[in-house]
Amino acid sequence: MILVTGGLGFIGSHVARALLDLGESCLLTRHSAAPRDVPAGAAAERLDMTDRDAFLALGDRYAVTGIVHLASTPLRGTDVVAEMRANTAGLLNAFEAARAWGVRRVCVASTIGVYAGVRDSPFREDAPLPPGVPHPTPAFKRSAEALASAIAGHAEFEAVCLRIGAVWGPRGRAESPFFALPGLVNAAVRGEPYPGKAYAGDGIDALYAPDCGRAIALLQTAGTLRHAIYNVGSGGVTTNAEVAAAIAKAVPDAPIELAEGRSPGGPDEDYRLDVTRLRADTGFAPAHDLDGAVADYVAWLRGRAEGSPRR
Repeated sequence: MILVTGGLGFIGSHVARALLDLGESCLLTRHSAAPRDVPAGAAAERLDMTDRDAFLALGDRYAVTGIVHLASTPLRGTDVVAEMRANTAGLLNAFEAARAWGVRRVCVASTIGVYAGVRDSPFREDAPLPPGVPHPTPAFKRSAEALASAIAGHAEFEAVCLRIGAVWGPRGRAESPFFALPGLVNAAVRGEPYPGKAYAGDGIDALYAPDCGRAIALLQTAGTLRHAIYNVGSGGVTTNAEVAAAIAKAVPDAPIELAEGRSPGGPDEDYRLDVTRLRADTGFAPAHDLDGAVADYVAWLRGRAEGSPRR
């Protein structure tokens, strides 16, 4: 059984579905509310990841063989010390549980944000990371990667860090402060113009959420992994112009307006992840092209609006 902390959240729900599709049983946790929308074949528990005793007690009720640690306290910078303390406690509790339960592998969520300041794209996992981090989230993720490396070196389990790129799709935010794609699709389904200003030439390494979930599930269940850090992304750049073209096929009457060119003051090159390691060690390739992903997300959003069961 694979424990997925945050397994009823955005990315976690897609990881759970992918693990179930691979024939794995899952234990899913959520902190903020009683478990809901639990997929068939999975168990769910409410868990405060900072509560060491409650975390370890899961092992008394379930035979956990692997951990995907996605749960986190949002790092908004309102109380950086408290936020960092909570996330570090959750991470250390996951590692302590792995040791106590004899777990084979722990996958820990990191972020593309750790590459802040790296100039060469695509970003490779072995790229030197410059000192100094502009935001609490990549700062914590860098520290989590360092802790994972140090602890795994003295434990009998693997710790694998996942540098996850821009993920979008069902259960995700309707709008993102980092890229326009989800907001463009949501606005189109509502029949409204995009509320911000999106430039046709801007792009990012965007990965559809079900594909992200499958990539993480493959990393968790792979027989052998040759590295301790993996990028999780598409490996390519999706521009807003390409998104608009895909939306026009799925929602022909959508009022899409994009500014020409690239955003002033933005980078000269769109960032993307090198996913050579991921592909080589798991065989992963996205199952959805952009047209298919947009059409699938549009159908999910319309189904949710009509009150049909969500998947």
